[in-house]
Amino acid sequence: MSTEDKPVPASSAAAPRSLAEALRGRDDASLAALLRSRPDLITPVPTDLTQLATRAGTRASVVRALERLDRFALQTAEALAVASDPATYEELLGLMAGDEGDPAVAAALPHALGTLREQALVWGGDDRLRLVRTARELLSPSPQHPSPTGLGPTVQEATTGMSPGRIQEILAAAGLPSTHDSVSAVAALTELFTDRRRMAALLAGAPAESLQVLERLVWGPPYGQVTADPAPRLRWLLDRGLLLPTAPGTVVLPREVALHLRGGRAHRTPEPVPPPVETAAAHRPQVVDAAAAAQAYTALATVEELLKDWDEGGPSVLRAGGLSVRDLKRTAVALDVPEPVAAFWVELAYAAGLIASDGEADERYAATPAYDEWRERPAAERWARLATAWLTATRVSGLVGGRDAKDRALSALGPGLDRSAAPEVRHRVLALLAGLPAGAAPVPESVLARLHWERPLRGGQNSRGGQNGRGGQNTGGDTGDDLRTRIARWTLSETELLGITGRGALSAHGRALIGAPAPPEPEAEPEGPGDKLPVHHRPAPPLTPLPPAEQAAASAAAARLLAPQLPEPLDHVLLQADLTAVAPGPLQRPLADMLGVLADVESKGGATVYRFTPGSVRRALDAGQTAADLHAFLAAHSRTPVPQPLTYLIDDVARRHGQLRVGAASAYVRCDDDAMLNEILADRRAAGLGLRRLAPTVLAAQTDPAALLEGLRAMGFAPAAESAEGDVLISRAHAYRTPPRSAPEPVPEGPPVPDDTLLTAAIRAIRAGDRASTTPRKQIAPDGSGSGGSGGLPRTTAAETLAAMQAAVLTGEALWIGYVNAEGAASQRVIAPIRVEGGFVTAYDHTADEVRTYPLHRITGVAELAEDD
Repeated sequence: MSTEDKPVPASSAAAPRSLAEALRGRDDASLAALLRSRPDLITPVPTDLTQLATRAGTRASVVRALERLDRFALQTAEALAVASDPATYEELLGLMAGDEGDPAVAAALPHALGTLREQALVWGGDDRLRLVRTARELLSPSPQHPSPTGLGPTVQEATTGMSPGRIQEILAAAGLPSTHDSVSAVAALTELFTDRRRMAALLAGAPAESLQVLERLVWGPPYGQVTADPAPRLRWLLDRGLLLPTAPGTVVLPREVALHLRGGRAHRTPEPVPPPVETAAAHRPQVVDAAAAAQAYTALATVEELLKDWDEGGPSVLRAGGLSVRDLKRTAVALDVPEPVAAFWVELAYAAGLIASDGEADERYAATPAYDEWRERPAAERWARLATAWLTATRVSGLVGGRDAKDRALSALGPGLDRSAAPEVRHRVLALLAGLPAGAAPVPESVLARLHWERPLRGGQNSRGGQNGRGGQNTGGDTGDDLRTRIARWTLSETELLGITGRGALSAHGRALIGAPAPPEPEAEPEGPGDKLPVHHRPAPPLTPLPPAEQAAASAAAARLLAPQLPEPLDHVLLQADLTAVAPGPLQRPLADMLGVLADVESKGGATVYRFTPGSVRRALDAGQTAADLHAFLAAHSRTPVPQPLTYLIDDVARRHGQLRVGAASAYVRCDDDAMLNEILADRRAAGLGLRRLAPTVLAAQTDPAALLEGLRAMGFAPAAESAEGDVLISRAHAYRTPPRSAPEPVPEGPPVPDDTLLTAAIRAIRAGDRASTTPRKQIAPDGSGSGGSGGLPRTTAAETLAAMQAAVLTGEALWIGYVNAEGAASQRVIAPIRVEGGFVTAYDHTADEVRTYPLHRITGVAELAEDD
């Protein structure tokens, strides 16, 4: 490593003695970076830097911080855990790069060490690097929890409890002179094992079988089993301390020996550089945007179809919450998609606040009032709302059908689907796609490898910390080690369903959705989907999702980019002689709604095919349309002449429609044509209706009007329902809506990242509290003389407190006080009294940096500040 590449060592003259002192030496920008990267430290705001340091060293906080490290920063922390305490930068570099050195490791190590320092996991200068105690405990090796490096204990740790005579025997076998005590003997053995030349000479005389034993243990695990009478190859190693006993029948390879065999390297494969996201195929950006826009419109149509299917009230809510398996299957059939995809659309509509449970006694799902407002928005804005809801939701539809921790089935819309890591994974997957050239589709496995490098511990393999250190992440029966991988795989497929990507590549509106900058230009024009392109690297968007305000702006920008790509709704169809109508594109809403009543959808795709049947025409007549209305409608919206068979179909159904009238007595049938009533009475299929003639034109029934209508229609008639006044009842679908419902709130993954305003106020309060706690002071004795020392809160009598306050008003000096607020919380403050009257003291509070008034009876005591040196 050249002189220019070497980090500048911190001055050892002012070396901090603790993490609190190290934090005290930071500027406000550095403290803000710490609190931003570890937001749990600011909840609640620490009273001073000592409390901040204490909180930064707690197990839960350290586990969260370790989980947010990338692979190389984590490897650096793991190396420090097996280094001496404190360690030098040169020792750390040797552990990371090995004896032969590695330019890539040497170049990346300063940044990794800076990350650890920024997050308060490492403190001290480059000549005295210290890993915080909790992190060392989590990452250092022990028999119960092997180190991620595969290294075992040191010679000193492994020989603890070994008899002095046995240690002297090892020295003799290794060719070392005997010593007078075990401490010097262990030091001599350690010196031998860390001397590359002498160790090479020692191993040169080892039997080949013994070297094979060392090769099996060198990269871990370092522990092995031996019998009471070891084989000669093991005996040779045990005699020289190359293997040391840790328990009966168990031996370990000392750390110094393993490092020699590894060439000084703590990790078999250091990973200083993140794996690149490889390009699998490339397309023209215009093709990608068009494909994504077409799928975006399909996504809108699918959600509308789902909500239309549930318009009169959807499926019932299970007792435990969620959809039943049967209802999910029915929804999948209605949408013509597989069940996992149907679960995705249902969860998406739920996340966007378009469906919810109605909360009634017979609870069921239905559209919310927000759905009606959403339908009236432009298509691009409707898509942006769906995409934003998906991007920020913590519910994961891919878990539907799995089992939770209690082996209960996970159902769509049910509990247990929240995974707080989902928004970050989705955002990061899109950010990695945004780092490729426009039109480039990634190799999925390379995306997964990159995510695993960036968050190696987030999957659940967090050395001794446990997956649950994040609080609720590993619920739902997940095998935590692949949760992020599974979410990333689902993300890649869900972006295609939503139209964020097209042909696997990120679209222009997809980039805008995450606030990504414009893509780099490709170096060459792609020729086909199988052509490989050079991988371009550039700064990607932020790792974490955008704040709400920025996300709203990004979503609006995405909608603006998508709007020109979406097809314009058509106002016409093409009628065909086979009683079908072809819609060559999306239809305007009034046309689509009317056509949905008049005809049945036969097929979907780029063009939708509708089929006219007697039942569909009768449905339109039941909705209040006349034959003349239907003829006029078709003539106005068809680019082709209305086929004669369709005209005959409408006229024939309309001629028979309403001849029979069904009303409520229990029920009756009325018809001016008594011959038709005779035909009904003679039909065997009418036996279950309980019909009998009351008059030449009236039949009475023993069933309700709805069942009578269905029975007569099944017999081939076209009855119409009538009111008590004899008017034809128009049957229209009743749109059922839930009471106003808000979209489900995402489950946060710990405290949110504080904004700049909160950071500024918190740092100001911490600094002020630290000044109050560290300012030199002297206790006021009862006789008025000051005595050195500080202790806890100052304690003085009421008279002494009043006298000290009055004197400070005259002299303008600052005082140190103890104060108990109305809630009983005690604190210490540095104040400069301005006025004392009426049992209150008004003073400038240096801790809060403002003028405050304190009741004298709440002041525990007062002390003078010591004079500056």
